Amino acid sequence: MGSGKRGLITAAVAVVCAVTVVAAPAFAAPSPSPNSPSSPSRPNSPSSPSSPGASAPVPDQELEAVRAKLDGLYDSAAVATDEYNAAEEAARKQSAEIVALAKKIVKGQERLAELKKRAGSAAAAQYRSGGMPPEAHLMLGDDPQGFLDGAGRLLQGQRATRGLLAELTRTQQDLEQYADDASARWRRLEAGRKDRAAARKKIEKRIKAAEEIQSGLRKKERERLAELEEAAAYEAQTEWLDSGVLKDLKTKASAQGRKAVEFATAQLGKPYEWGAEGPGSYDCSGLTSKAWASAGRGIPRTSQEQWKQLKRIPVRDMRPGDLIVYNKDASHIALYIGDGTVIQSPRPGRTVSIAGAGSMPILGVVRPDA
Repeated sequence: MGSGKRGLITAAVAVVCAVTVVAAPAFAAPSPSPNSPSSPSRPNSPSSPSSPGASAPVPDQELEAVRAKLDGLYDSAAVATDEYNAAEEAARKQSAEIVALAKKIVKGQERLAELKKRAGSAAAAQYRSGGMPPEAHLMLGDDPQGFLDGAGRLLQGQRATRGLLAELTRTQQDLEQYADDASARWRRLEAGRKDRAAARKKIEKRIKAAEEIQSGLRKKERERLAELEEAAAYEAQTEWLDSGVLKDLKTKASAQGRKAVEFATAQLGKPYEWGAEGPGSYDCSGLTSKAWASAGRGIPRTSQEQWKQLKRIPVRDMRPGDLIVYNKDASHIALYIGDGTVIQSPRPGRTVSIAGAGSMPILGVVRPDA
């Protein structure tokens, strides 16, 4: 095996260290730059309150357009966050696989050294015997019966030697395969780092754009925008409840579901942070995955994988602890806690909070402990 392949052991350890360092980067929100050429603009932007010619407040119709724009930016940031989390999860898995392969390579090298030593001993024994064929030993020997007994042992030794050589060959082949597998995982790990970097740029770009839009509003307009958001959520929740979706809902939480709800409830008030899995902050799927991990049930890290892999449940059958998935692209997820409400980590600038389960467009419901 070449020195490059032997070096994979050291490389594997380096990979794990590198992954650990970049596993949970803290995100500092960029400072708004309203005068930047790339800053979003809107017609009739209000002047600052301190401006002598401050214009009239932005009408609700325009604020609704702003709200729609913000929702779109945050939704696309959530999609990019899922991409980042998926790449992060893959990196952890690949680095663990590289370490496991490195350990196999170490054991394989030790076994190979032992087999070579045994093969050398066998070759030395044959050399000491003179390498004469069995017929010569029979003709020249004084003890034919002893020779025949020895011949049997010789045959056993020959078979053992053949087995030794076969095992040595297999061990060498295994080592080469381990090295090739580790190299392939290393390449995937490097590709995953690029994916994470691209997703990170998307997230930061969307969040910065949203912050610049909000920084262009005056205090009263931001307050009015918040009121419009609350009103839209209330209207959606009311419409959802009026549909009778919860009319016959009488299911109770499972033991694990109760533990998941208890965990999520204890996180209320903690800030949203993309890529975060606690304990100080969470993104949406970081909260749901940790809530269920606390209940002893591991689930996928991202909202999209939670939607893909967990058992889907009709809304009429959901129970506390189930996860409600939102938006057509499964970019948001929350934990149902009963009475038509969820606990969620909504988006940048917000905290873990309780919301109406129907206040956002529902894609479906999944159950981790089905």
